[in-house]
Amino acid sequence: MTDASVPEGFTPIKRLAAFMEMLGPIYVKTEGKRRIVALRIAEKHMNMAGIAHGGMLVTLADSALGINLSYHEEPPRRMVTVNLSTDFLQPARLGDWVEAHVTVQRMGTHLAFANCNLLCGQKNLLRASGVFAILQAGSQIPSKERFDG
Repeated sequence: MTDASVPEGFTPIKRLAAFMEMLGPIYVKTEGKRRIVALRIAEKHMNMAGIAHGGMLVTLADSALGINLSYHEEPPRRMVTVNLSTDFLQPARLGDWVEAHVTVQRMGTHLAFANCNLLCGQKNLLRASGVFAILQAGSQIPSKERFDG
């Protein structure tokens, strides 16, 4: 992937879990507290129908929700998905630049709630609603493991 194919303001996420590395490269653009997570649809993301695999899109949405919720407050906290509801609205195609836009709804003591829309330009591909459990004991993310995107 060339830098020219990545929109201005997006930088590669340098520290990803091994599972997410398989999806990448994944990019991020920070706007205040919000982090827009994005990727370019590649051949490896396609299903037999010739469109982006739904499971890959759900993984992107789930990850964007987790990143935004974890880093919504300082210091960042570890969270895990409790519930994720998704609706597929339109297909993503080879070469599409897909951005995950997250809106945090509520940060509680034990649970956090947020919504995510996967967009390709003005086209809404997927909407997701997530509930995440805030891990309590030692749930702060150590500085050496902090998201550096």
